[in-house]
Amino acid sequence: MPRLGIISDTHGLLRPEAVEFLRGCDRIVHGGDIGTGEVLALLSAIAPVTAVRGNNDHGPWAEALSETELFEFNGVYVYAIHDLAQIDIDPPSAGVRVVVSGHSHKPVIEHREGVVYVNPGSAGPRRFRLPVAVGELVVVGGELNARIVELEVGRAA
Repeated sequence: MPRLGIISDTHGLLRPEAVEFLRGCDRIVHGGDIGTGEVLALLSAIAPVTAVRGNNDHGPWAEALSETELFEFNGVYVYAIHDLAQIDIDPPSAGVRVVVSGHSHKPVIEHREGVVYVNPGSAGPRRFRLPVAVGELVVVGGELNARIVELEVGRAA
């Protein structure tokens, strides 16, 4: 089954639990606030990566990233943007079936107008009492199955 790993808001911390979850993915999308180019290099060792620049991504490595990305995954168009409030397209009109975002650190999956919106939450440093989480999208025969998985990590991480 083709599997798209979804991660966001690592803020320079790529946890081993996130790496383990993403192993076996056919592709990974990072929803921004990556933190360092090293995070992208480590993710690229797992699978091809599509990443967008978040509001906390700065420096030459970050300037090479776009604020949005549109790509095809197993016959489905996926649109990535860090802050969903800044979306600059109408996904249903553009033929987009999945929108991946980050920014809020709150994991959520919503279905609106035939589009699946996935924010995997933050996989990096814990913020407040929000979970540390990642997500995935499995596409089979045009059917989409998105899920978010809370990572079991120590409070001190």
